[in-house]
Amino acid sequence: MRVHGNDYRTIWPDDARRRVWIIDQTCLPHAFRIVALDTWQAVDAAIRTMQVRGAPLIGAAGAYGVALAANADPSDEAITAAGRALASARPTAINLRWAVARMERRLAPLPAPDRAAAAWREAAAIADEDVAINRAIGTHGKTLIEAVGRRTRRAVQVLTHCNAGWLATVDRGTALAPIYAAHDAGIPLHVWVDETRPRNQGASLTAWELQQHGVDFTVIADNAGGHLMQHGRVDLAIVGCDRVTAHGDVCNKIGTYLKALAAHDNGVPFYVALPSPTIDWTIADGVREIPIEERGADEVTHITGRDADGALRRVLLTPEGAPAANYGFDVTPARLVTALVTERGIVPATAPDIRAMLGPGNADDRNAPTTPNSHSR
Repeated sequence: MRVHGNDYRTIWPDDARRRVWIIDQTCLPHAFRIVALDTWQAVDAAIRTMQVRGAPLIGAAGAYGVALAANADPSDEAITAAGRALASARPTAINLRWAVARMERRLAPLPAPDRAAAAWREAAAIADEDVAINRAIGTHGKTLIEAVGRRTRRAVQVLTHCNAGWLATVDRGTALAPIYAAHDAGIPLHVWVDETRPRNQGASLTAWELQQHGVDFTVIADNAGGHLMQHGRVDLAIVGCDRVTAHGDVCNKIGTYLKALAAHDNGVPFYVALPSPTIDWTIADGVREIPIEERGADEVTHITGRDADGALRRVLLTPEGAPAANYGFDVTPARLVTALVTERGIVPATAPDIRAMLGPGNADDRNAPTTPNSHSR
């Protein structure tokens, strides 16, 4: 993605393989800040505090964390300890656990002196594969937007939730990849951007991304989506996800389930864009089996914004001492999902269809395609 005239990924290593650079997402949209992480503990902290966030990106970050761990101590014990900590940093998204496990499998057979170099190569491969996957998701998803445009002969109205764009991946995004592909192909479209309380990733991150790319958008309150659908102002919804079960249940940012219900009630197609490593083949019932992260109450009770003088301020929204619950994700049953948009194509959210297109085998067998994009910034 291009920011202020320069091309960036969301994470990249330095030339000496001694650190990785990230875009600190907690500063957006008010400041674009690049931060260096030089230990696996720093990567772990960045994932936990959501300086890096989004299922594919935290997977790549976890891989680079293992590489930093191998720099410091390539022993089995040290790599296992680092991997265990990194994999637990965010419990809901499966990509983090998948990437750390892939790194450990790659390093385990190697003699200790060879592990650091191999770890950096493998982490870079995971990042490159993510870019290729997301580009393919964009190509497949663009056809959905294009079809609506041909039918309606007007700008296509797309609703999205949370941030599943460039900032949630290494580059291009999942749910936003089709939007960027359609925009770049000259297809007129407009995006309704849910604010996505309580962390406001839609209002802060998706809106910033779309503005940088020149895509037409409007930020809306989370509760406005159903109203827009009732009045025919949404042609399709596209969201990302943090985990998908083998049966097609989708776990995504809290509020996704309500959007899917409204879409179902109003006949609006509801698509979920995902890379195949996001599928958890070990789970059948998403509602009962996917662990839902619960974050601090302060994300609900407080908010940070820029005041009229340009200063960033954190303010209290609720009565002093009011209790608050902060569930990070919810699960949308497969019956409410029109289809999954993957790097291999568009697939109905049913167990046989998912298995036929994306399984069987572990996630490493399903890594995308092709010729990775090798740029690092």
